[in-house]
Amino acid sequence: EQKIIVLASWLGWSLDGYDLVLMLFVISSVNQLFFPIMDPTLSLLATFATYTVALIMRPLGGALFGSFGDRHGRKKAMMVTVTGISAITFLTGLLPTWNSVGVIAPILLIILRFAQGLFAGGEWASGSSITMESTPKSMRGVLSGFLQSGYTFGFLLASIIFQIISYAFPGESFIDVGWRVMFYTAIGPGLLSLLIRFKMNESGIWLDKKKLNKIEKNPLLRILTAKENRHRLFLALIIMTGLMYSYYTSIGFMPTFLQKYVGLERQEVASIMIAATISSLIGTVFTGALSQYIGRMKTLTIFGLATIILAIPTVIGIYESNSLMEKMFFTGGLVFVASTAFGPMPAFLSERFPTEVRNTASGFAYNGGLIIGSWSPLIAIHFLSNVNQEFIAYAFAANIIIGSFIICVGSRLNSETRHISIE
Repeated sequence: EQKIIVLASWLGWSLDGYDLVLMLFVISSVNQLFFPIMDPTLSLLATFATYTVALIMRPLGGALFGSFGDRHGRKKAMMVTVTGISAITFLTGLLPTWNSVGVIAPILLIILRFAQGLFAGGEWASGSSITMESTPKSMRGVLSGFLQSGYTFGFLLASIIFQIISYAFPGESFIDVGWRVMFYTAIGPGLLSLLIRFKMNESGIWLDKKKLNKIEKNPLLRILTAKENRHRLFLALIIMTGLMYSYYTSIGFMPTFLQKYVGLERQEVASIMIAATISSLIGTVFTGALSQYIGRMKTLTIFGLATIILAIPTVIGIYESNSLMEKMFFTGGLVFVASTAFGPMPAFLSERFPTEVRNTASGFAYNGGLIIGSWSPLIAIHFLSNVNQEFIAYAFAANIIIGSFIICVGSRLNSETRHISIE
């Protein structure tokens, strides 16, 4: 039963990562289809802003579906969110473009990204809560890293699909048809995840609270009105802001950086991102397991400091190296330290809040980091568009360092939680 719960949660998070990364891969190719602006930088900014809309909506989705999960059960919330994510990803591939319907095209895209953000915001918290509530204390760090790696697996799967579709639809055919096919492929993982969730049981810890009539009727209100919960939420938000900022400006913005600023072809970008996501996946599992032995906060501090030290040399290597293998090496090294400190977060946030409000609080805290962190790709574009060519690598690295610095601050302000029992 525990294996089914872990697999169901992991697959749902993989689907979420798959959708978001599909958007990242196609942004630089299809931005003119929805925002035909003469200035290519403004067109890219407009398309990234649409992508950012989905991320900003996630805190609301985390609070909305988190509250649903605290009141009606983790399983029911997970059924709704995975259905919503897969359906909207598929519908994105059906969107008309500006040439067909004019301004209606970007409006429809923005509406779908709004809805996607709501469903995706609720996905993580329910899966994280039910997994950690079903896991022994001694295994929480390991399974936390594995669960969080689902998002990176979605990234890896999207990279492979992007590679295949790029070869199947080269040049202009990718802009005409290929990008649509990429979004259609999301229906398969969505159906598989939904089928597995039908078979899993509800969280035993949540059911015990229900039998004792201890279900919180308004978990969000309790979080916001109880001083201790507010304090814990604020401190957790600091960590999540740093993690989100670092992630979306490193591995998240990397496909655009490689294509637009390094000047690589679409197939080369796909190859590098496959290597990078494998590195990120391994690193996420590693940080989760490491946190079981040295603590959640020490793990965050170590990886935050490592990123601050390595960001500049690795980005210079990506920007200036000549061979594809060298670029793979430097990109893999950068994302291993800059994108993987998420590993302990399912365990940490579940340990940080009581069962009655765990789904709501962890969902809002996790996704709340996107309120500021999701702007990092737009800030990166601003930096890179306003420096001379010789400073592009330094500007990109500086943006990554901002997120890592926030992680280090947050890890020093938050208390260690690995010793806490979930009940």
